[in-house]
Amino acid sequence: MPRCRHYITAMPIAMNQSFALDRRAAAAVPATARVPFHQIADDKAMLRAAAELTRDLATPRPAIYWADLGVSALVGYAALVVAATADATWLTIVASVVSVLALYRALLFIHEISHVKHAALPRFRLGWNALVGVPMLTPSFMYEGVHNLHHAKTRYGTSEDPEYLPLASMKPWTLPVFILVSLLAPLGLLIRFAILGPLSFVIPALRRPVVERFSALAINPDFRRRVPEGEALKQFNRIDLSASAWALTLVALVAGGVIPLRSFAIGFAIMSAVAVLNQVRTLVAHLWDNHEGEAMSVTAQYLDSVNVPPPSTLPALWAPVGLRYHALHHLLPGLPYHSLGEAHRRISAALDGSSPYHKASYAGLPGLVGRLVRSTMGRKG
Repeated sequence: MPRCRHYITAMPIAMNQSFALDRRAAAAVPATARVPFHQIADDKAMLRAAAELTRDLATPRPAIYWADLGVSALVGYAALVVAATADATWLTIVASVVSVLALYRALLFIHEISHVKHAALPRFRLGWNALVGVPMLTPSFMYEGVHNLHHAKTRYGTSEDPEYLPLASMKPWTLPVFILVSLLAPLGLLIRFAILGPLSFVIPALRRPVVERFSALAINPDFRRRVPEGEALKQFNRIDLSASAWALTLVALVAGGVIPLRSFAIGFAIMSAVAVLNQVRTLVAHLWDNHEGEAMSVTAQYLDSVNVPPPSTLPALWAPVGLRYHALHHLLPGLPYHSLGEAHRRISAALDGSSPYHKASYAGLPGLVGRLVRSTMGRKG
């Protein structure tokens, strides 16, 4: 993602909002005793076992996808309406928490859409965009054609990875700013779809930069997505127009008083909370320790990623839709989310304690955040 300036983007579920950041300083961290990630070779026994033990788990089950998405969206929107219209403060707070967790879960199906073969889940992308992507101004094209680059063996952890920054070796102030900037994600998305999107359709010179710079859920600010071509471009434009139409309608409803300002503010706060929760999850999805910026083996990518398996229970809330098995997902990116738990159990039982497989599992969120904070505290500034 030309490297004249260095930024962090607002969030993976946002447009390219950014703030100044000295990424080059990350390469200057003191040498440690650990083996650099780019020097870790693939553990062929682990890769072979993972592939062989999970072949029967690779088919997505449409009933699970549709039911999970439908219930999550229904609960999320119903709770949002209650929160936005309730007179009692306690009810507004409770309903807001429920809405945040449910809509967050529904939103994270964008990750599955970027991996699943669409023929295996007919019309699921269309349904997700109609229920979640367009209403929440994060349509599927913000991730499709972008997230797959994060899984490319020659790109992961490098400057060409749209979803990687060496956070563990950056300055301490980057972490709180990384989280706090996501509070503005709903505003950034409104600007993208209510202003930049419509303008780019009538001002041709603006269209390319809008697509390249403000149409990807990336945390690497130097990333520029490729402009789709052919049928993919037509689909991109259709979804973009739909999201822009909804954004303009929302603004008009608020400006006209149809949606009270208080209700809009509560909805904005809920969407901000969804963004912050996702940003926190992103913060602990990897160890972010590839400060060398070199290409890494699949095993090294796995070890730089995080599983938070049972008996921990809270990850089901802050890392739903299979994202508690993020390291395993990097090992087997084609597995549907509902198969990851069983895959983890099988592989864990089959491989002995010396296997690298067991080294990517962590107890929970506090320990992971603490590890990252301690790593950054080694830097001054």
